[in-house]
Amino acid sequence: MKDPETGAGNAPHGGASGGRTVLNGSTGHPKNGPGPHGDSALDARNDQPDSQEGRFDKNPRKRARRRRRGKSKQAAVSSAPSLAPTPVSVSTGETPPAATKHGKNRRPNRFRRRGRASVKPPAYATPAPATVSANASATPQQQSSRQDFRFSGPLYAALDLGTNNCRLLVASPTRPGQFRVVDAFSRIVRLGEGLGASGRLGDSAMNRAIEALKICRDKLENHDVRKARLIATEACRQAENGPEFLGRVKDETGLELEIINRQTEARLAVSGCGTLVERETDAVVLFDIGGGSSEIALIDLTERRSPRLAEHIIAWTSLPVGVVTLAERFGGRDVTTDNFAVMVNHVAELLNDFSERHKLGDLVKSQNFHLLGTSGTVTTLAGIHLGLERYDRRRIDGIWMENNDVTEMTSKLLSWSFDQRVANPCIGADRADLVLAGCAILDAIRNVWPSQKLRVADRGLREGILTELMSRDGAWRNRWHRSAHG
Repeated sequence: MKDPETGAGNAPHGGASGGRTVLNGSTGHPKNGPGPHGDSALDARNDQPDSQEGRFDKNPRKRARRRRRGKSKQAAVSSAPSLAPTPVSVSTGETPPAATKHGKNRRPNRFRRRGRASVKPPAYATPAPATVSANASATPQQQSSRQDFRFSGPLYAALDLGTNNCRLLVASPTRPGQFRVVDAFSRIVRLGEGLGASGRLGDSAMNRAIEALKICRDKLENHDVRKARLIATEACRQAENGPEFLGRVKDETGLELEIINRQTEARLAVSGCGTLVERETDAVVLFDIGGGSSEIALIDLTERRSPRLAEHIIAWTSLPVGVVTLAERFGGRDVTTDNFAVMVNHVAELLNDFSERHKLGDLVKSQNFHLLGTSGTVTTLAGIHLGLERYDRRRIDGIWMENNDVTEMTSKLLSWSFDQRVANPCIGADRADLVLAGCAILDAIRNVWPSQKLRVADRGLREGILTELMSRDGAWRNRWHRSAHG
């Protein structure tokens, strides 16, 4: 599966499981109907007890008939293709365990005889999830059936035009709290280039952004999107000509973008990372290092847990500094150790103005406290830490890094020249002059909220927008109602 960020491929598509009960005509034992693993896996499981029971029959003719019947069933099962795809979680990329009628993992019934040991059913492997490329060998009828199933739900879209990037996601709701990406786009446009010095958006920067937005418009027109939210953040908030630029965007692309405030931006960042905070967690400091601003949210989870992580925010702040503005002010191409320390101190002064920074109290000393970073800075550090030859979102999103690992990767980046940073596949030419500015912001955050663990999130505002759109529209509730009542 290719990374949807590049728009080169789609995520795997899953299916729903059945829950009916039928009777085995030969034995009268109840058996479950087709489940999420398909008919072939189910039949192979249910055939086993019948063949095992035949060993207790004293009549040799009956034993022979049972053996022949079992072989014919197995031959029919092995030759019949299974068209039921296996559901796959978007947030983790893992195949969930088999679901039963009651929604829990249940062990198959054991066939017992009085005075004899129980017979365990054989283990069997979960079939691989179906993907778009798997349809190449299917019949036209099978391809149509699979495609209709995969994209049958309503589509929602989220667009985020930031200081450095223009990003789009189109997705369909699946299980409660999750969705499947149908289309995606991401491009570095550097809309905020030169903004700190002039206070205005430059012509070349606006042209780059509009070209990217035209691609987003075309993608949106190719899909029947039910609801969408298109936002602009710090660059358009700060620029004198921000509203003028959005008017030009509407005229040239037909897209209407809204400039959101910093509090909304912080809330959306938290909403997009809800599935990465585990049940036993007591507190989290979530940060989003952007191009022109950095949002930080303090999250207390010691009270009754809500499905919406944003409801647990007890304090937040938005620093008027990001990787683009910090690199332009202090230099990002040739960064020395002394210059790096100056950047860290500058961010630390901004954090000192955050009066509620210690509101979590002793929770930051708990073993169940950790940092959660959603930005290009932390994903870059994680990619270098893993030694990836090519950036792979599936290996990065949700990974844990120890505090010493973060320090080691930052020191390694400081020791590299600009050309070495360009040559690294997880950085590249577009971000080589920005990554150390992001590390400086990260170091300042780590100094205020020291933690032995940092969780990396390759997600953010777009995922938060989609989560809120689907929740408010009742997408998951309506989808569950349809599946439960046919």
